Amino acid sequence: MKNFNPRIKARIRKNKQIIKKEINNFFDWIKGAELVVLNECNTKEDPVRPELNNEFRTNYGRKIYGVKYKNEICAVMCFGFTNEIPRSVNELDLMTKDAFLKSTLRDQKIGKIAIAYTIWSKKKGGGKLIVKEVFKMIKKSNHLNRLVTLSPLTKMARNFHLHNGAVELQVNDETQNFEYKV
Repeated sequence: MKNFNPRIKARIRKNKQIIKKEINNFFDWIKGAELVVLNECNTKEDPVRPELNNEFRTNYGRKIYGVKYKNEICAVMCFGFTNEIPRSVNELDLMTKDAFLKSTLRDQKIGKIAIAYTIWSKKKGGGKLIVKEVFKMIKKSNHLNRLVTLSPLTKMARNFHLHNGAVELQVNDETQNFEYKV
């Protein structure tokens, strides 16, 4: 019986080490990931707005960003750039067109507000990482001064944004807006 207890203790100690190592390996991909601009994405993978095609996502200065790790896209976030906060996808469309057309007459800098209207992740931790990376990019820009979301009216979207440091701006008929302080 005396030998039994030390064996169990040793096994527990070894299993703790293995679990810790596996958790570290699980999130290693985050360290090597980079933010990239995408020309298109698989819209069928989009759980938020699959009805929006790639033409919508890339016209009038709208962009698709991805977090890339070893030639694999691990998370995707789509943006429009406006001067006002939209309350619907239709308003987003009109406001991005307006900001884009105004920018062609001036300095080519489209809008002052980055509007994130969809986000999804293919790997654990990807959603939080892409929010963090986009936040850094917006802070570095010299014309964007706000990061606002156009999120669906779901508890999941609300919890995600509040958990990641956003503040709720308003709740609309079909959407809700959150803002990340820049």
